[in-house]
Amino acid sequence: MILTNLIAIFRKEFQSYFTSPFAYIIAAVFWLIGGFFFSAILEEILQTLSFLEQSGQLSTPVDVPGQFIDSFFGVIISLLLVLLPALSMGLYSEERKRGTLELLATSPVTNWVVAVGKLLGVLAFFVVLMIPFWIYEIILFSNASPPINLNIILLSHGSLILIATAILSLGMFISSLTDSGILAYILTFILILFLWIMDAIAANLQEPFKTILSYLSLFDRYTDLVKGVLDVSSLVLFASYILLGIFLTAQSIEALRYQRS
Repeated sequence: MILTNLIAIFRKEFQSYFTSPFAYIIAAVFWLIGGFFFSAILEEILQTLSFLEQSGQLSTPVDVPGQFIDSFFGVIISLLLVLLPALSMGLYSEERKRGTLELLATSPVTNWVVAVGKLLGVLAFFVVLMIPFWIYEIILFSNASPPINLNIILLSHGSLILIATAILSLGMFISSLTDSGILAYILTFILILFLWIMDAIAANLQEPFKTILSYLSLFDRYTDLVKGVLDVSSLVLFASYILLGIFLTAQSIEALRYQRS
């Protein structure tokens, strides 16, 4: 029963993006900007490589895919700062605006199931947005010499999915607090910005706050994974942020249910 409800909510949320003109605009802008940086970064690396070859300074093979991954994933994470709040802002705020959140809050479906279903739906749409870039990468890396390190590729993309899920989960909670999508977007953007600069803030603090804040930095862990540094504590931290967002969302809807009873 729980799984059936979860799948139904996931399907409803996922399909809702394909009936929204705003979602198509987001996708078009993301693909346009991401595609531009994809080609620009690749061209710059190849031009640098060509210059080194012509000038006789290239004595050892260059890990072009590795350099590309480092640069492109640095750009992608910057784009997510703008993209992810746009995807999460309507998860609950639209329900509030349409007056359907009260029905959802008083339905027999648990708040956790609703929150997880909505999170999976928006995450699936994010994966759809990333598919064109993954196809480009497969074409680009298929003939790489020396062969690409598959572990780094898997860790890079896995870290991107993890940090996107964590941010979407927190954005979902913020969306559950207001019926204004714009306000949800702004607050989520500010939250991501805070997480982004957490390392810089930590550098100016004294112990033990410096160590605690550094440990909580999502983007620092993301950078480690993109470089191929797999640490179990990083996975635990991502999972903690995801569960925190789901938990807070469920509690927010529970509070609404209590107010209506």
